[in-house]
Amino acid sequence: MHDILNYSLADFFFNDNKNVLKPPSDFTEWMSDPRVQHGYSFFEQQLLAAPKVSTEILSNLDNKKRSIINLTSYNYLGLSTHPEVIQAAKEGLDQYGLGASGAPLLSGTFDLHVKFARMLADFKQKEDCILYSSGFGGNVGAIQGLMRKGDVLILDEKCHKSLIDGGTLAQTKMLFFDHNDVNSLALMLEKSKDKRVMVVVEGVYSMDGDLVDLPNIVKVCQEYDAPIYIDEAHSTLMFGENGRGVAEHFDLEEEVGISFGTLSKSFGGVGGFICSNADTIRYLKGYSSPWNFSCAPSPPVVAGLIKALEVATRDSSLRDRLWSNTAYLKKHLLDMKLDLGKTESQVIPIIIGPSGEKLMGFAEQMQKRGLFLQPVDFPAVPAHARRFRMSVSSQLTQEEMDRTLNIIEDVVVKGLRS
Repeated sequence: MHDILNYSLADFFFNDNKNVLKPPSDFTEWMSDPRVQHGYSFFEQQLLAAPKVSTEILSNLDNKKRSIINLTSYNYLGLSTHPEVIQAAKEGLDQYGLGASGAPLLSGTFDLHVKFARMLADFKQKEDCILYSSGFGGNVGAIQGLMRKGDVLILDEKCHKSLIDGGTLAQTKMLFFDHNDVNSLALMLEKSKDKRVMVVVEGVYSMDGDLVDLPNIVKVCQEYDAPIYIDEAHSTLMFGENGRGVAEHFDLEEEVGISFGTLSKSFGGVGGFICSNADTIRYLKGYSSPWNFSCAPSPPVVAGLIKALEVATRDSSLRDRLWSNTAYLKKHLLDMKLDLGKTESQVIPIIIGPSGEKLMGFAEQMQKRGLFLQPVDFPAVPAHARRFRMSVSSQLTQEEMDRTLNIIEDVVVKGLRS
């Protein structure tokens, strides 16, 4: 295989081996190359403590334990390790045990699930809520539960894989409009005006950190009477006056038919949820396979999540600190002339360009200096825009931010100039 570094996972999706348990031979050859193995060594590295900003990993680069500043985890508000949240989870563990031991429909619904779903519905100002054991499963399950063969799902081209997989499972026709381009969206809606349709967007796009152009998307959708599904995975508890998300930020919550959220990011736990009108939630409980056929969320985790919602919404201090930290880092990164794309959120891409070798080289140097900032390579992002994705946390101290900036300047800024 020539020019092995020009290949990626995108090149080995189809497998022509008769035995499905044998990957393509060229994939095996590619993965065995030491340069590819080195690139993959950045992934699946073991965290040895809680996902705080300052934590410890067992590095795959040299098999050494290393203290690091963690700017890759999604613990945006620090709720995963908040003392009140931890205590609530411990009490939930003592009372309920480790797992739900049943699907929600039969034996897996606990009083905690009912309480938390009601709290989330009230928080999102929707009639009802359904809980899922994973965020990915929530998106898949909602799309699969609502859409049918012959329907049309119209998605922003940068939507998450879980939304696409939901459409695939539903056997619906999927159309993708150019990112945040309302003219492109209008063309898709016009093409599908005789079909049942749903438009899917994200509040914050996870690889770029920019916001959905919700005001203009709402206008176009209203013209075609098309319902909107918004994935607020990276925006719930952070955007809007009350932290309800980007829909609240734009004062357009009533125009959004379905609001999805994950519980693994700003909430600090695991799971997902859908808030909508009561009839839609009741319908989903009949047809959403990840709800019907998965074990319900772990009760002690739900106990912690209940407390996390209380802590995050009793005042604005956590998100105020998050936005202060985000502004500080963004200002200094821009002063270094780094390409941050069009980020408007706590997700800050540092775009390196087309060189995968530079991306991995910078990642290794930064990790050995104590900064855990993971590389994001093609096909997760375009090949010409390989990047690091910084996840800002409210937990960051001034000292940690300044140390981070110094490492980035020494490694990335100087490396891009050379």
